[in-house]
Amino acid sequence: MNQFDITDKIATAFGAGLLLLGIVGLGLVELVAGKPYSPVPLTNEAGEVIATPAIDPTLRTGLVLLGLLVLFVWGLYRAATPDTGVDRTPTEVTAD
Repeated sequence: MNQFDITDKIATAFGAGLLLLGIVGLGLVELVAGKPYSPVPLTNEAGEVIATPAIDPTLRTGLVLLGLLVLFVWGLYRAATPDTGVDRTPTEVTAD
């Protein structure tokens, strides 16, 4: 048995939500905001900043990394806790 308890559901939902927000959600905001799609400010020949991204790339990267960290810690938790729902009593199998 590999049942999810409430801790598993919260951790996976929170981690996946952060990943989706950082990648898809803020990516759509950047797309709707229009050009430039570059993660760095665009400059002209004189060095003046002519366009900047709508969402700071460090914010997006931070959300994605936080989501991955939550899922990694949840994975460590799942590996460290025993699975109590499994019946480990040996059974005899007879050949016909």
